[in-house]
Parts: sequence; structure tokens; C-alpha cells
Amino acid sequence: MRSYPELRPSGWDGLVAALVAALAVLCAAVTWTAPAEDSGSLTAVITVDGTEVERIPLDGETEQTVRGNGYTLHVVVTETEVFVASSDCPSQDCVETAPISQPGRSIVCLPARVIIQLEGGAASPDVDAVIG
Repeated sequence: MRSYPELRPSGWDGLVAALVAALAVLCAAVTWTAPAEDSGSLTAVITVDGTEVERIPLDGETEQTVRGNGYTLHVVVTETEVFVASSDCPSQDCVETAPISQPGRSIVCLPARVIIQLEGGAASPDVDAVIG
């Protein structure tokens, strides 16, 4: 019968484990203490059928009429948020969507093929991390 060697951790194993733990703590400290980057003021970007049709900075109150695929949307842009006030599309999901005020958020009207996204500004502190 063949005997297998006894496996016991050595001093080198402990050193490697300590090094990995130290690197993990260092990466976490750098990630959590990094300041949020500010990429300018918020801008509402409106696309119809994948083509950008308008860029509106959030620096005052404006109302924009957007037409797409036979439907008309009335988009309101204020200093702090963007929302669809009215639309003649059948589902009205774009009107019922809450106003957006953080970069990366969007309002979508599928029947009209219109997407309204916010770009720029400081990164949101409540953004989830993506791992994998």
C-alpha cells in the first residue's frame, strides 16, 4: 500500500497568505477612499432610433418636444431632473417613470424608440459594485 505525504502548512504558506490579505486590505482602502470624479454638469442626452438628436444641459427649465416612430413626447428638463410630462404612446411607461436626476439613469419609450439618459456630474455614492 502506498503512503501519501502528510500535508502541513509551512512558513512560506503563512507568508503568502499574509501577503494576499495585505493586498486585499490595500485594494479595499484605495477603492473606498478614492474621491468621486466630477465630469462636469449633468446633461440630458436624447436619442431616437439609436441616433442622438439632442443634448440639453441641466442649467435651467426647458421643455423639449421629441418625435419618434409616429409618437410625440414632451420632455421637461429642470436644473435638477428630467421627466416626460406627456406622450401619445399607448403604454405611457415613459410618463409614469419617475424623474431622473443621477448620471447613468434613463427613461425609455419603447413604442417611440426614444431614450433619455443623464450623463456627466459626480458619480452617485449609492452605485452598486459589479463583480465578475
